Amino acid sequence: MQTERRRQLSTAEERRDTVLRTAIGAFAARGYFGTTTTEVAKAAGISQAYVYRLFPSKESLFVAVVEHCLVRVRASLEVGAAEAKSGSPEAVLSAMGDAYARLISDNDLMLVQMHAQAAAVSEPAVRDAMRAGYARLVEYVRGASGGDDRQVQEFFAVGMLCHLLVAMDATAVDAPWTRTLAAGIRHY
Repeated sequence: MQTERRRQLSTAEERRDTVLRTAIGAFAARGYFGTTTTEVAKAAGISQAYVYRLFPSKESLFVAVVEHCLVRVRASLEVGAAEAKSGSPEAVLSAMGDAYARLISDNDLMLVQMHAQAAAVSEPAVRDAMRAGYARLVEYVRGASGGDDRQVQEFFAVGMLCHLLVAMDATAVDAPWTRTLAAGIRHY
């Protein structure tokens, strides 16, 4: 008896995940304003109409991508906190920073965050997603590390400096200004 092979269709949730993963790369490469839903659909192997069935607008797709990236950031911070050598704020923050540096060695994730920061200036939904995501991250870092306001602020400031250094490939330039900015910053 011959077994009939049936084509297995993806569920909407599986397609949604595929579109999100694909959109991360597209938005990382060209930003919110430079990426079209047509490009995302083509890369995901689906129609643009199906993208709009999953995400009602390009804005909602980008917001979902930003939220997904911030969830990945949180997860990396949790891993870092669990790997800390002691419970002191300094040790926990250092371990979380190391975990975050490993995470953003995937430049797409870092670039999406940078594009989201730029889009937040003029796109209220992106700004709201960034505010909500960073509110959760700051409170997580504060609670997990036990750090004071200055320590938590410095943790995030160094993270933003990491973005800048990676984006402009500062380590490729051996100059006093790059050594000053990159001193003590971990890269992977």
